[in-house]
Amino acid sequence: MPKTTITAAELTTDAVVFTDETLRKAADLAADAYRPVWTGPSGEESSGELVARHLEATIALLDKDGWIRTYDYGKGWSAGTDLPDDDSMTVKAMLKSLLRLVRDETGDPRRTLSTALRHVGEGGGKGDSDTAYIASGVLDLVVRAHTGSDSASATPWSERLTRTHADITALLTAGARFARTYGPGAAGAPGRDA
Repeated sequence: MPKTTITAAELTTDAVVFTDETLRKAADLAADAYRPVWTGPSGEESSGELVARHLEATIALLDKDGWIRTYDYGKGWSAGTDLPDDDSMTVKAMLKSLLRLVRDETGDPRRTLSTALRHVGEGGGKGDSDTAYIASGVLDLVVRAHTGSDSASATPWSERLTRTHADITALLTAGARFARTYGPGAAGAPGRDA
């Protein structure tokens, strides 16, 4: 009979290592990319340094609040909710009940990789929506170079059962190194005079 469960010991691994060779392969992928890697949805280019800062702020956020592989959206669905639906309730009472429910359901501060990237972009000082978008693309390039798969993406890679917080930190660190080394403004960036 095939094994259907995975033990905690099977999930524990050493952190993934992203080598300089992986980053060079990612740079080759970036050079051949269909869309500009360093241009965000605003249509403006971001420097490699800004993208690296965004990735490092994502590490700090995940270290502070914790990382979670995926969210369990179904944890309370079968239990139902205690929201009263009495016609005599005031709007204020209904809003208080709704806010209490939301607060109770979102009490877990841990974030997935993609959520953390987005939250750093929404938070202001360490990034914006452009650097979040570009950082996500940079991580995709690093994962493609690491796995050798043209269709690999960082988010599904981060959601594998075997991933750990250390793996995610290693990916973000590699992405920051890549951005500083190969992004606009870097000495090794294509098109720059040395």
